[in-house]
Amino acid sequence: MEADFALPRSGQRVRYNMTFIWLICSAAAMGGLLFGYDWVVIGGAKPFFERYFHLTTAAQKGWANSCALIGCLVGAMVAGALSDKFGRKRLLIFSAALFVVTSLGNALAPSFGVFVTWRILGGVAIGLASNLSPMYIAEISPAAARGRLVAINQLTIVIGILAAQFINWWIVRDLPAGAGDEFIRTSWYGQAGWRWMFALTAVPSLLFFVCMFFVPESPRWLVKNGASDRARGVLARIGGQAYAEAEVRDVQATLVSRASRPRIAGWKPATRQFAELQEPRMRRVLVLGVVLAVFQQWCGINVIFNYAEEIFKAAGYDISDVLKNIAWTGSVNLAFTFVALGVVDKGGRRPLMLLGSAGLAVIYAVMGLCYHGGVKGLPMLLLVLAAIGCYAMSLAPVTWVVISEIFPNRIRGAAMSVAVTSLWIACFLLTYTFPILNAELGSAGTFWLYAGICVAGFVFILLELPETKGKSLEEIERQLVD
Repeated sequence: MEADFALPRSGQRVRYNMTFIWLICSAAAMGGLLFGYDWVVIGGAKPFFERYFHLTTAAQKGWANSCALIGCLVGAMVAGALSDKFGRKRLLIFSAALFVVTSLGNALAPSFGVFVTWRILGGVAIGLASNLSPMYIAEISPAAARGRLVAINQLTIVIGILAAQFINWWIVRDLPAGAGDEFIRTSWYGQAGWRWMFALTAVPSLLFFVCMFFVPESPRWLVKNGASDRARGVLARIGGQAYAEAEVRDVQATLVSRASRPRIAGWKPATRQFAELQEPRMRRVLVLGVVLAVFQQWCGINVIFNYAEEIFKAAGYDISDVLKNIAWTGSVNLAFTFVALGVVDKGGRRPLMLLGSAGLAVIYAVMGLCYHGGVKGLPMLLLVLAAIGCYAMSLAPVTWVVISEIFPNRIRGAAMSVAVTSLWIACFLLTYTFPILNAELGSAGTFWLYAGICVAGFVFILLELPETKGKSLEEIERQLVD
């Protein structure tokens, strides 16, 4: 499959090999699938491993469910420096191998301490994949199709979430209704069933590991590391020789522009990128990326995924209906992610981000009113599904698109590391504070607070986020930094 597009600056028509582009981007996006699956699978296993390991206190249960975040932070923090030194491809291969090993480790864990250790190491794999998959796709994609190609990563995250929800349900589908704690603990479900939820992660992990050996290294990383001839070879397979020459020249020009500026004394090459982030001209773009990453979490939608049981129970649903509603949330999430794929390169990043923040503010305000007024049942389910649909077609995929394309070539690895680390810290704070906020403010007050955050996010996006659709990464760099 081939497609004609005009180069952003020259207007020259280029025939892209879209089959090759989609294949390599889909392979890289499998990191997103494992991110989504591994992040959600613990929710279905939770009632069973808690009984198996005799977890009785809130602290033990909370640690079991949140310990992976420690690994996520570590993975996100080291991804930038390591990928700049060893390459995007090698580190993605390493993250795939780590997914394979940790999924089996969790499945075979004989004790709670061993289980937590493997969960933290699995979190490192999530942190690496969440940073590197969208960055790799952005660096290898043509400008005209970059939005929907990077959004593939969000699509695979959603597919991973839905797959985990389905597999969790399928494994325990025959669990007798009203089964007591002792039956669950001593039955196949409590002894082995939950282990299969983790073990099955090894199958897509192994596929990801194998596929990554067949994708090329990021051409922008190759140029930055003095391998311009290899970069030309990769880019020629994407858009032909003329396209390859033009892209390599453009990347080299931005690197030369950066290199001509004074170095910051006392910093080694491996850490110089982080020092350059402190330059005044870099500060604006770094703040933009960090705020957008934090806002994607603090907009509140992940509370619905992480605390769906509590939210739906507060809306009057019993446990069997809660499980059905969770399946609905996953299906709506997937459907509206496809909508984002269709419009992100046509409608643009900025309008979708504004639509998402405004839409969520309105929906949360209405949800707060419904909780305050005691409304239960179907209206609450429809509002939750509307919030997920709004998020899935806007803030969820577009944030990853924007933060993968706004940072300059020279510091992209370090800047992405800072932004994604901020995202995981924000995710931890959101997850940790929801039970506290819910207890202090009630469901209505909590969602009104999230509505206020969405209004603030709308104002920030309106004032600070430029449109980046259809522009090369180098053009975006000139617009935001030079």
